[in-house]
Amino acid sequence: MAKVEYADAIKTVSGAMTKINKKSPHAADQKMVLATHRTAPTTSPNCSRIFLRGLSAVTRTTPVTADELAIRARFTAVGRAVAVRAKNMSTYQTDYAAFKAQKDLPGGRKTFKSYLWQVCGEAYDESQS
Repeated sequence: MAKVEYADAIKTVSGAMTKINKKSPHAADQKMVLATHRTAPTTSPNCSRIFLRGLSAVTRTTPVTADELAIRARFTAVGRAVAVRAKNMSTYQTDYAAFKAQKDLPGGRKTFKSYLWQVCGEAYDESQS
């Protein structure tokens, strides 16, 4: 097994190192190489990963179901609501105070954005039922 040592100046490697040319007549034979490397305080010293993905992993073979469309619509609506609410100065102070109050509780959201996703998601679900 190969071992890679990164120079001290390299903190992160992330993304596609090679991509599949879908217009090529040989696209089915090509592989996409994705690599990630991060330095984080974890228990595992192995922070580098390389993935190979073929064209078949990119091409969908089944039609989109009604449940998937509903999930996509929910994600879009909640994402827009989060973006609007994060910039709304009239509710920002109360949202941030509520976030701080629940942050250290068991099951509490650790970031403000994830808290807004929870609040807006619950509001969306309530409006749809």
